[in-house]
Amino acid sequence: MDKKWKLIEKDGYSLAVNEGGPTLGAGNASIFIEVDGLAFKDLNGNGILDAYEDWRRPFEDRAADLASRLSLEEIAGLMLYSPHQMLSKSLGVFAALATMDGIPDEVKALYGMSNDDRENSWDLSTAQKSFLSGDHVRHVLVATVDDAQTAARWNNNAQAFVEGLEHGIPINTSSDPRHELSAIAEYDMGAGGKISKWPTHAGLAATLDPAVVEGFGKIASKEYRALGIATALSPQVDLASDPRWNRFNGTFGSSSKLSADLARAYCDGFQTSEGDKELADGWGFDSVNAMAKHWPGGGSGEGGRDAHYGFGKCAVYPGGNFSEHLIPFTEGAFKLSGKTGQASAVMPYYTISWDQDSAYGENVGNSYSRYIITDLLREKYGYDGVVCTDWNITHNAGNVENIMSGKCWGVEDLSITDRHYKALVAGVDQFGGNSDAKPVIEAYNKGVAEFGEEYMKERFTLSAKRLLKNIFRVGLFENPYLDPDESAKIVGNDEYVSQGYEAQLKSVALLKNKGALPLKKGSKVYIPKRRNNAGRNWFGIPMPAGEAFPIDPKSADGYYTLVDSPEEADCAFVFISSPSNVGYMNGEYIPVSLQYRPYTALDARAQSVAAPDGNRSYKGKSASTSIEPHLDSVLETRQAMGEKPVVVFINMANPTVVAEFEKAADAILVDFGVTQKALMALASGEAEPSALLPFIIPKDMSSVEKHCEDIPFDIPPHEDECGNRYDFAFGMNWSGVIEDWRTEKYKD
Repeated sequence: MDKKWKLIEKDGYSLAVNEGGPTLGAGNASIFIEVDGLAFKDLNGNGILDAYEDWRRPFEDRAADLASRLSLEEIAGLMLYSPHQMLSKSLGVFAALATMDGIPDEVKALYGMSNDDRENSWDLSTAQKSFLSGDHVRHVLVATVDDAQTAARWNNNAQAFVEGLEHGIPINTSSDPRHELSAIAEYDMGAGGKISKWPTHAGLAATLDPAVVEGFGKIASKEYRALGIATALSPQVDLASDPRWNRFNGTFGSSSKLSADLARAYCDGFQTSEGDKELADGWGFDSVNAMAKHWPGGGSGEGGRDAHYGFGKCAVYPGGNFSEHLIPFTEGAFKLSGKTGQASAVMPYYTISWDQDSAYGENVGNSYSRYIITDLLREKYGYDGVVCTDWNITHNAGNVENIMSGKCWGVEDLSITDRHYKALVAGVDQFGGNSDAKPVIEAYNKGVAEFGEEYMKERFTLSAKRLLKNIFRVGLFENPYLDPDESAKIVGNDEYVSQGYEAQLKSVALLKNKGALPLKKGSKVYIPKRRNNAGRNWFGIPMPAGEAFPIDPKSADGYYTLVDSPEEADCAFVFISSPSNVGYMNGEYIPVSLQYRPYTALDARAQSVAAPDGNRSYKGKSASTSIEPHLDSVLETRQAMGEKPVVVFINMANPTVVAEFEKAADAILVDFGVTQKALMALASGEAEPSALLPFIIPKDMSSVEKHCEDIPFDIPPHEDECGNRYDFAFGMNWSGVIEDWRTEKYKD
């Protein structure tokens, strides 16, 4: 039979180019075999073409064939997802965490905080080689990277390493969001390297336009694949029902209808391959598996506290609104418009969905809940993709204020083996943040003792098929290798950067304008320095008091002349951030405040809804914020400017009590993570604001305290001096309040 393929040698790997079929990549060209004139990969080295190696077969069949061949140890390895791996000699935020007390040495080693024996950022560390070979791990979470070439070179080294192991199963690399301007939070560890910059989830939501979100997904997926990343630990589609939640800006806002539409658009954009990049059913070499999170929604933490910490482990539903929190998943991420059908994976949140288990009466973390995972997700809603736990849920819990400790909420008294077993019985397929296969194997043996060998083998094989199918569908078995130079051309190219910038412009909301904007280019602008008090960030890392200029002065070049005093200025620009705190300090619960001035929770409930360890009420307690001086800056500038206009730019991570400064501002622009250039372009009229609020800005903290954490729209909005209410879907352009197809569709 005529040969229908040709071999191309690349730097460190080889390509087999098939006529009318996929191009295959291998670190060792000797694994290519010819069948029917076409090239295939003999991944297990047995000299024949096995079903899982035949790219002509359906993904489902290939996954089933390979799963049937795997040992218990290999399946256990598939069920692991590594801690964050650094493709950089810089540890980013972990550099500070590594110096904190109370973090065990083994945790530091897992996260690359210590014992890093690599010569180059693209080399495999001894720890990585160990979990890839010894524990059979094939799912790796990548955090910081130096640049696209580093990521591509590490990918090639890692793929070549596993190509010669067992059945040649390639690595499925994943990432937290990488396209945002900030990477300081655990859930946004993507950092380093040139890449297109887009708004946060909340900023994308502020466009109220699914087309913008799908467009982001299409570009981001191509950049991810050029970095070697085939799974996105996103979108975060939790319904943002409580404005105090620390992860609010990672959501698509407070409307379940909007969140569902944007979740669908996001997953379609990330997962869909087209043209010669498609292998089958919309999947292919441009596809990135979307892991929607966090089932069944984590936005209703009691008092706005977050479940990364032990003091925030409970989600509550005093309004009886649990079912609405499922809508972004069931009507969005699980019902795609594109051919891929549904998000290929889902991540439950850490939270205990308090008193929602009507079948077994358990109050345990969602990944341990058979009711949440099997009864609801699997059976009622028919979801058959991968269920991966959030990170570190099987590790032992420590101090409730230590973010790096385990998050085994509701099962703290179980052994590590029993935690794995309980999650498996609940219906989980994979364990996030765990590179140790031993407790998974021990859980298997525990199941054999209770249910028998046949039952447990079938249970493990089912998870293996789900996990393998996601690796097959994105073409990793065909070609997991990258050309580093080509990756550098793709990631952060001019076209993608430009489209990201356009999305930034569409994500900034104009809330107030008493004729101050647009401000003529060339005007003289005074910008006060921004002061912070000492405090702690979300990680608990101490942050010193300080004062700094809030923007790079060069960002105003071509727009405005910056002056040193209000007397010289035509207008003042004041840049502030939204206040936040975590709701616990020095061993006691305190309010999570959305205002700048110190706040005392006189209207908080006297008895907490959830009481896993006693009453968690903070009624009568007070909280302050390290950024109270931001408010002072606005008020002081107002006084200094007299009758001249003051424009406030607020980077809003959470809905903020703007009543403290609104009357002092002639104009207010709200952003959710954009470049300073974008803000200057909007202020000058070079671009026109078009964003709408994807949530309510509350009237005051008393209203927030009186609302039900699970209900998104039971808080009265702030009404400004111009008579405008800062309600959901409110926003202005130069002509006034915006009313268009978006407000008609989503504002009800």
